[in-house]
Amino acid sequence: MLDGVSLDQLRTFIATADEGSFSAAGRRLRRAQSVVSQTLANLEGQLGVKLFDRGARFTALSDQGRALLADARAVAGHVDLFKARAKTLSRGLEPDLSVVTDVMFPIAPFISAVSAFHEQFTATALRLYVESWGTVAQHVLDGRCAVGVVTSMTLAPPQLTHKPLLTISAPLVVSPQHPLASHRGPIPTAVFAEHIQLVHSESSNRPPAVQYRVLSPKTWLITDLGAKHAFIRAGFGFGALPLHIVEADLASGALVQIVDEGAPPQGHVVTMLAVYRTDSPPGPAGRWFIDRLKRENAGRLKREGILDGGLDRRGHHAPTAPQPIARAVKADTFPALTGRPLARPPVIDSLG
Repeated sequence: MLDGVSLDQLRTFIATADEGSFSAAGRRLRRAQSVVSQTLANLEGQLGVKLFDRGARFTALSDQGRALLADARAVAGHVDLFKARAKTLSRGLEPDLSVVTDVMFPIAPFISAVSAFHEQFTATALRLYVESWGTVAQHVLDGRCAVGVVTSMTLAPPQLTHKPLLTISAPLVVSPQHPLASHRGPIPTAVFAEHIQLVHSESSNRPPAVQYRVLSPKTWLITDLGAKHAFIRAGFGFGALPLHIVEADLASGALVQIVDEGAPPQGHVVTMLAVYRTDSPPGPAGRWFIDRLKRENAGRLKREGILDGGLDRRGHHAPTAPQPIARAVKADTFPALTGRPLARPPVIDSLG
């Protein structure tokens, strides 16, 4: 008997519980009261329980009805989701989307894009991974993820197509108690060589990326960006970190910015790019997500403006040119990804 329970019966049960009477449920469902009453009587017979206490002037859920109402709503909801997904799949929309991003990508625009995605694509399941360096590209190559967000420091294979998203500033920083913090003006490489440099490094067994900005032979290789941040704050050495991570520390004086002699006028920046397999491009949801990431950052820049350069709040040197937290990149201003480090814009290949 239970196999004969229909979705129509469950919807009638839910409507009656919501409206509080057979007649009101009939109006909602555009059916006669007698049809509603008979549908529920048949359902009760099939289930073997009494769903409603029927009085002369009211209809109320029984204890058994209250216990089963949540299950009925869940079943009806799952059927609605099933139908919605089938409809979107018939139009070519992905049933799920897996995205992997490098830990360097600013978290605020990423979260905003994820939130908007959930509202726009309710029938597409989103799976997220946060990795570093070559692991991001490998997830895409292996087919584990349809879309990746990598840095221009990653040695990306030619099988991947790229879409520039934004650039982020990556200043050199130290604790205010560190000896390098007392230097004013660009610091010679010979001076850096006397101190420990903390370098964000690959965690896998793949060959490490070329390290463009390693300024000292005394290096600590750290795979976790948060650990690197903590060690620098504790005064163990110097290193480069994304500005969106250290912005509050620079403002409060917990960290100070230093400049190397080879720093370009606009400061060192890292480009973030969306990548996907050329032979397996993302569908509508994946393309929408990539575009949203770029638009989220553009909107953030418009709201927040560009950070001013000059001295930090402790009077120490900062780059003389404006330093954006993240800047949108035009698609025609960035060379294609290859199996070698990219030459421009200025980048940090291993975040030294």
